[in-house]
Amino acid sequence: MNEHHHHIVRSYDQEQAALLEDLIRMGQMAASQLEAALEVVDRRDASAAERVIANDDAIDALEQQVNHDVIHLIRRGPMATDLRIILAALRVASDIERIGDYAANIAKRSLVLNLAPPLPHTRGLAALGKMAVQQVRDVLEAYRTRDGEAAVRVRDRDAELDTLYTGLFRELLTYMMEDPRAITPCTHLLFMAKNIERIGDHATNIAENIWFLLHGETPLPEREKRDESNTAMP
Repeated sequence: MNEHHHHIVRSYDQEQAALLEDLIRMGQMAASQLEAALEVVDRRDASAAERVIANDDAIDALEQQVNHDVIHLIRRGPMATDLRIILAALRVASDIERIGDYAANIAKRSLVLNLAPPLPHTRGLAALGKMAVQQVRDVLEAYRTRDGEAAVRVRDRDAELDTLYTGLFRELLTYMMEDPRAITPCTHLLFMAKNIERIGDHATNIAENIWFLLHGETPLPEREKRDESNTAMP
């Protein structure tokens, strides 16, 4: 897959296609890392957790490749529309890199969580994680196909993820109050849940960048109004 060395003279379009390919590959790696991290929590598998942590380097290396591709494109003197593509690519790469970091972080915390007896709440974490994985995969597909409508749908679904996160947060707090021995493991689960909620935010950022890529500074459509009264955030 290593055809990206720039001694090959490529057309501007080919370079843009290579940049998109790198970003999608990077995004798929981050989504797979999140899936693997969630599995590690469920299976309490320390060696698999170590692998997830180590794999984060590959995502970081791809971000460097994307930055390299972008600098190369800029040097070729892009038009204004191309600058939007380049700016969006840099922002998307940064969001994907953060998603990878959060996935590695979940794997790191799982190692500490394994020192305590299993908790029933990892099921709630798995459900939250599954929703976040779907958000990441859907937004990557929207980016690949430049589908603004799909991007808006991802942005709107973030409210569901937040609601699920709030529910899990409250459940964990209640459990900690009832059983002081659960405080340490539950605290790790709280941080893991927060990591997943942040992954959802980064998927939303990518969705907003897809919109920017397609529509420039034109604001996104208003979110559908929901009943906000029961979603007080912790």
